[in-house]
Amino acid sequence: MSIKVERKTSVYLIGVINDLLERSREGHGIFWRDIASRLNSSRNHYADVNLGKLDRVANDGDTVVIPGNLLSSGILHKKLKVSAFKISEKAKLKLQESGSEFIELTELAKENPKGTDIKIVR
Repeated sequence: MSIKVERKTSVYLIGVINDLLERSREGHGIFWRDIASRLNSSRNHYADVNLGKLDRVANDGDTVVIPGNLLSSGILHKKLKVSAFKISEKAKLKLQESGSEFIELTELAKENPKGTDIKIVR
């Protein structure tokens, strides 16, 4: 079964999906394929996660992937490594203030090709 990027117009989004699929093939894992599949679906199915939800569901030191948008509502008290397709400017500032780190999806896929010890938050 192959995932084809159809009906997407954003060059950046197409590049991210293709890169994640490439990492999935190289690492022989299904984690990045699942994230690419979620991003390839309708935008209505993207996850819109607030920092307050991250604070509730994640533990200190966790690596978290959001297949969608990270928004700034709430306060983050934990130090996390967070990756998302899009992040608001306020959310990026709040992440830095809490000591957390934001990393692009493609960079995280390069660091961890199998996708081990990563949580998906929807």
